[in-house]
Amino acid sequence: MPESNAKKHGLLIIVSGPSGVGKSTIVNAMVDRLDAVLSLSMTTRTMGPNDIDGEHYNFVSEREFKNLVKLGQMLEYEQVYGNLYGTPAEPVYEALAEGEIMILEIDVKGANQVKQRFTEAVGILIEPPSDEVLLHRLRARKREDEATIQKRFSHAQDEIQLAHELGIYKYTVVNDQLDQAIDQAVAYVQQEMSGS
Repeated sequence: MPESNAKKHGLLIIVSGPSGVGKSTIVNAMVDRLDAVLSLSMTTRTMGPNDIDGEHYNFVSEREFKNLVKLGQMLEYEQVYGNLYGTPAEPVYEALAEGEIMILEIDVKGANQVKQRFTEAVGILIEPPSDEVLLHRLRARKREDEATIQKRFSHAQDEIQLAHELGIYKYTVVNDQLDQAIDQAVAYVQQEMSGS
């Protein structure tokens, strides 16, 4: 059937990876280069001084969030340090209906929830070249004390292990050289779009 008559369906891409792996940098480059849409997460946490509602997160009340969960309007969600975080379903469905590439930047547990509802979603896991490199990157950010860094590092190792156990990621990108990692992630999405 000619492309003009076929209703173009979008592509749902899930990108996950541990803290400090460069995931956000890669995702932002993917959005630019693929003219993709980045899903905006919803949270019940209080806005920080540098937060912009509708840009960093959609900030909502706990009641509003739980109501969306009850109505089945959240693709995935979880509680982190007493706050709820999740992906609203409607913008994702809308983007896919418009034939857009929709990228979700979420953790492995969230990705697993999305894969239950969207089996056709394509998972890309971003990994560090080694544990040593990841630990170095977490320290280089100079955002946290050593105890917090060690906790993040341990969580990162667990997350990578869980990702491999679940088998929900079609592709793995090792972020050793950032430019190459971006090229590789973009190429994987282009490959999916061309159906090869």
